[in-house]
Amino acid sequence: LAALGILAPLAVLDVGPFRMSCHVDSNANLNSRRFYTLGPTLRLGIDLGGSKIELIALDSSGQERLRRRVPTPQRDYLATVAAVAALVHQAEFELGQSGSVGIGTPGAISPASGLMKNCNSTCLNGKPLQEDLERALNREVRLANDANCLALSEAVDGSAAGAETVFGVILGTGVGGGIVLRGHVLNGANAIAGEWGHSPLPYFQFAHTQADRASTGQHPATGEDILHPWPSPRELEAAPACYCGKKGCVETWLSGPALAADHVRYGGEELPSHEIVQLANAGYGPCSATLARYEERLARALAGVINLIDPDVIVLGGGLSNIVRLYDTVPRLWPRYVFSDRVDTKLVPPKFGDSSGVRGAAWLWND
Repeated sequence: LAALGILAPLAVLDVGPFRMSCHVDSNANLNSRRFYTLGPTLRLGIDLGGSKIELIALDSSGQERLRRRVPTPQRDYLATVAAVAALVHQAEFELGQSGSVGIGTPGAISPASGLMKNCNSTCLNGKPLQEDLERALNREVRLANDANCLALSEAVDGSAAGAETVFGVILGTGVGGGIVLRGHVLNGANAIAGEWGHSPLPYFQFAHTQADRASTGQHPATGEDILHPWPSPRELEAAPACYCGKKGCVETWLSGPALAADHVRYGGEELPSHEIVQLANAGYGPCSATLARYEERLARALAGVINLIDPDVIVLGGGLSNIVRLYDTVPRLWPRYVFSDRVDTKLVPPKFGDSSGVRGAAWLWND
């Protein structure tokens, strides 16, 4: 823990067969702290990411009291549990108050086994993460998928505040989704509600007359004709393999790495996704075409979500949510794919930006 830059005051981590003790710095003045005293509601949220673990402390009104961040131990489950527990103990020591703990994770808890599943941080898969954290922290802990946390944060006091149904989307290294209904996360019977990233990119064909009309449509950002409103033969042949074992998942088309790979697939140079976006905005033709393909795919993928759950608001999160033109272009593209005479669903950026996930973890205790 010292290597992580954390002092966990008086914390005892009892994780499975392992037990670790951490002591307070000898210079700390315990008499000056009101450690673990009762007070106004304190909600602690943890965003357990692949590269960093972030903590936020919110008071009863949702105001930030404290924020801390440490690197995530790589491929080390026990060290990850220890780092989370140490962050919580250190925060409570600094604030002189204990709080509820909610954690956003890159996967979900299997209802069948109680073990973690679907985590791209694979050291968590098959582990009793909730049980181990509850033992380490000596209290109930609530866990949710990180996309659920994004959706909850924005539904409680963010860009979708007051909306009945919110779909939260993460467009980053991976692609995820979460559903919030009337202020509460919808988990589903299999704990995978909203797992949009591992559905296939939609494939349908219009009837002949509709196809004729569709082929005359123009992309609102580039003005180019949209000749293939659903996956073209080239797309179907090139459907990328996904780490989940299938081919053509939404994630393999709409993640940041997928955007970069698609640029190369169509003859472009190898560039990171943020540079492709910068060059597209500057009017560079090949990058502009790549971003236009991305927007069209995002529009039809989200149209499938609208057809299924008809959300009031869709909130984008993750690194690609910073592409400003998505919020104008995509809603102008998706009506052709939605089974309705008009589409009132709003597409919005997250009010809290990169902090939405960790805030949503804290708001898991909003009942």
